Amino acid sequence: MRRISTCLAVFGLAVLGLSASASAAPTITMKAVAVPIPGFPHTGNILGAGAALKTEYTISGTEYGGFPAPLTGVKFYGPASAKLHPQGFATCAPSVIEAQGTGPCPKASKAGPVGEGSGVVSFGTERVSETATIEPFFAPGGGLEFFAKGVSPVSIELLSKGSVVSSSPPFGPTVLAEVPLIESVPGALDGAEKSIEVQVGAAYKKGKKTVYYITVPKKCPKGGFPLKTVMEFGNVNNPKEPGEKAEATYSAPCPKK
Repeated sequence: MRRISTCLAVFGLAVLGLSASASAAPTITMKAVAVPIPGFPHTGNILGAGAALKTEYTISGTEYGGFPAPLTGVKFYGPASAKLHPQGFATCAPSVIEAQGTGPCPKASKAGPVGEGSGVVSFGTERVSETATIEPFFAPGGGLEFFAKGVSPVSIELLSKGSVVSSSPPFGPTVLAEVPLIESVPGALDGAEKSIEVQVGAAYKKGKKTVYYITVPKKCPKGGFPLKTVMEFGNVNNPKEPGEKAEATYSAPCPKK
């Protein structure tokens, strides 16, 4: 099983060569909103409540064979005062997913519903779209992992792993993900992602108390909750080397009173 570490879409094969000219960074957009956790009432975009975070990304560019350069890293910055509580949630080890898929993972280790990624598969000059499902899981040690699976026209099984750290205000919990290259046949281009949609957030009962993985801050700053993402891309001439970076910011709407 080949792996990548990001919530991710799909990847292409191409027989086109790349010029040595300089390239611009891909353009990215991000949108995120707190939504209810299925099965748990009074959750969602409510101050101080448990919630799931639904995040949507788009990536565009033409610098790498007509598509964005290969994604090699993602940093997602959540708002200050948001709380993450990974303790008590079941986990699924990366080694289990890599060897057997997600079947053996405990049901309680799912960090959210199934999301989706999209991209392009290229054979020669022909471009063919493909979509993949993305399943989030809690990983040992407080991290997150995402399993993406595509069926047609290419069979793909990819594992994404991320760690969680704290950042300085106005940001707080931050997810850091490394994205290994998806290499194909010699001389062919590595993968290119176009869009990612993923939702993370879960809860469980502990006696009469409900424990949430994500808790919305109790106060919302004027203009909304500040969010930021930074995506790192491989060098277009040698994706194993660092290339350009792209940044996007978004203000998540404050809850309605």
